[in-house]
Amino acid sequence: MNDSATPVEVFAGTSWEAALVKSLLENAEIETFLKDEIRGTLIPWHVSPGGANPVKVVVSSEHVERALQVVHEFEVNRKNDDA
Repeated sequence: MNDSATPVEVFAGTSWEAALVKSLLENAEIETFLKDEIRGTLIPWHVSPGGANPVKVVVSSEHVERALQVVHEFEVNRKNDDA
């Protein structure tokens, strides 16, 4: 890992949405972690205004482009399922 790599938030959502995105990123061999996973579930209004999208998915800045592609695919597929 590069010493200049920094953590970058690539997605924010509910705990189950964040877990799905985390799984998709790990399947794409991108290391990731969830930020505010517990607090975002128990007291979402403490980590996010109005409690909206309280759990964040974070990746290394080295992998942000590929991670954003995976997140975009997730969001497109989710919208297609809702239609």
